[in-house]
Amino acid sequence: MGFLFWKKKDKPEAADTSEPEINEVEAPVEKPKRTLFGKPKPKPEPTPEPTSEPVVVPEPVVVVEEVVAEPEPEPIPEPEPVLEVVELPKRSFAKGIKSLFTRIKFDPENLDELEDVLIQADFGVIAAELIVAEVKNRAKKQGAESEQELKSILEELIAEQLERDDKELNLTSGQLPYVVLVVGVNGVGKTTTIGKLSKYLAEAGSRVVIAAADTFRAAAVEQIATWSERSGATLVRPKTEGQDPASVAFEGTEKSLAENADVLIIDTAGRLQNKVDLMNELDKIRRVVEKNCVIAEVLLVIDATTGQNGMTQAKAFAEVAGVTGVALTKLDGTAKGGIVYSIQRELGIPVKLVGVGEGIADFAFFDAREFARGLVS
Repeated sequence: MGFLFWKKKDKPEAADTSEPEINEVEAPVEKPKRTLFGKPKPKPEPTPEPTSEPVVVPEPVVVVEEVVAEPEPEPIPEPEPVLEVVELPKRSFAKGIKSLFTRIKFDPENLDELEDVLIQADFGVIAAELIVAEVKNRAKKQGAESEQELKSILEELIAEQLERDDKELNLTSGQLPYVVLVVGVNGVGKTTTIGKLSKYLAEAGSRVVIAAADTFRAAAVEQIATWSERSGATLVRPKTEGQDPASVAFEGTEKSLAENADVLIIDTAGRLQNKVDLMNELDKIRRVVEKNCVIAEVLLVIDATTGQNGMTQAKAFAEVAGVTGVALTKLDGTAKGGIVYSIQRELGIPVKLVGVGEGIADFAFFDAREFARGLVS
């Protein structure tokens, strides 16, 4: 919006107010006549000189035009950006969840056996004890006796305790691009998760940029390049091997802003040997990113097949990375679903994304009821 310059009208030139010069005409002086002979005649009385009164010229009236400044128009406010509600594609992941009761019968007469089942499924000892106690309590109140009735009670209980208001990705603030920082140790499926998430968002029409900031492993950059191509995302890769990860992240923000991207996903190094170094690196990435953008999510990727070892990783990253959500990979085959319960209940971090296969479409948002149904059925 430009500026309006209001120019005042030029004032008219004032008329000349000086009095005109009056040239007085000198009256001739009559000399007395003389005679040569005889007595001289008396001198006549001198005729008084006529007094000429000055001509008064009226002073011209100068009309000064009053300049009335036109009111400067009020600035027109710029319209607020219209946010389009994007509905992401629906996908189910229940078929990939291993049931708790594939080989063990849920015996209504002996609910104590359920405790062993839950412990083996990585719910943890304390959580297993509390769940069994609550199942017994509800079964008694409802008069439940059949296996199906008890399974329904267990399913409802697990779903209730895993349901959270913050389970969805923060993609509603309107502060574009949405920046998703992805952390996790090497080998847990971090690169695969980024590729799947990118494809998932692209299906909804989002423009995605991926910054390959795991610069210490050449293989990591090549892997992310492959997934980026498959998902149709724009890749920002390091210019040199071992480039500072923060500089790649910063270039990612500049690229996202230049291309009006909707989402920027930043891959980070997966080292956990020294938490101090990891914390310093992530802090630096945060600082450079937040010069241009707001970080919407810090996703921790955990391999579900690692069981309680995954809990150890989650605790370490939660301390230094400000994790806002968990992406759980390989939640199929030999995975023990109880790790989801442990992470959410013990760390207070929501599980947001679930991977149940190697295909680019084997991916979904976490749903507590669907998960509970898959565990119990």
